[in-house]
Amino acid sequence: MDPKQLLHPSIVIAAVLTLTPLPLMGFWGEATGRRLRALPTLVQLAAPAVLCVPYVLVATANGGFHWLWLVLYALLPVAFAILLWRSKGFNNGWTELFVLAVLGLIVDLRLFESAWPAHLAVFNKMLLLHAGLYGFIVLRQLDGTGFDLRLRMCDAAIGIRELALYMPLALAMGFGIGFLHWHRGWPGVASIAMAWIFTFIVIAIPEELFFRGWLQNLLQRRVGPNFALVLTAVIFGLAHFNKRSANFNWRYVLMAAFAGVFYGRAWRQQCRVAAAVITHASVDTIWSLWLR
Repeated sequence: MDPKQLLHPSIVIAAVLTLTPLPLMGFWGEATGRRLRALPTLVQLAAPAVLCVPYVLVATANGGFHWLWLVLYALLPVAFAILLWRSKGFNNGWTELFVLAVLGLIVDLRLFESAWPAHLAVFNKMLLLHAGLYGFIVLRQLDGTGFDLRLRMCDAAIGIRELALYMPLALAMGFGIGFLHWHRGWPGVASIAMAWIFTFIVIAIPEELFFRGWLQNLLQRRVGPNFALVLTAVIFGLAHFNKRSANFNWRYVLMAAFAGVFYGRAWRQQCRVAAAVITHASVDTIWSLWLR
């Protein structure tokens, strides 16, 4: 990949537009939500269609524009918005779980990633994350999500505690089943910090918001906190069935499900996504640098 491709003005603008909703909702979510809900209803429901703009910018810059992808990126977020807006005030959870299932399958099966150059496929995950953010937090006003990126000391304390509880058990399990392999070396503080920050933003935030803030949050209202914790962890593990392998990667599924228990514990103590994100980003960084 030519680094100059990433500096194309259209791609830079698309990246800024794709990342902007994350701090808006993570730092000023309540105020942003109030302003958006003050708009006329039709505007509120149609607003997510702007998520197609980054696709248009990237696709035209790379010469891969297709109308089908434009329609999907414009209309699918609107469909989610309408469904979640209509579910507001009802607590049966089925509409929300349906939206989560569709979102999760699109991301996990990489159904939309062919719309993007391989090195920019992460745009797909982030845009769908924003469709969910808008639908669940702004329109559905789902309580208990705990999506707040204004990190607190308690987030760090809980996140690190769950990391400390998980790692000895995970090392024993991972080496025992042949999933983990020790790699010596010290990549340097800067490389470690950059790896952690990248994982925090691109991997841990989307996954913890989806699995803990939304899925575990909704499930525990129906089946109780303990069963919801285990069920969400199992689903989280199964979502990793095709990672690093063309076949069913049972080792990855087992390790991810086990990790999901500790991510879920971190989230549910104070219903804070940030605590789970700290545990998740730390586990993935350690694994990618020394144990993969």
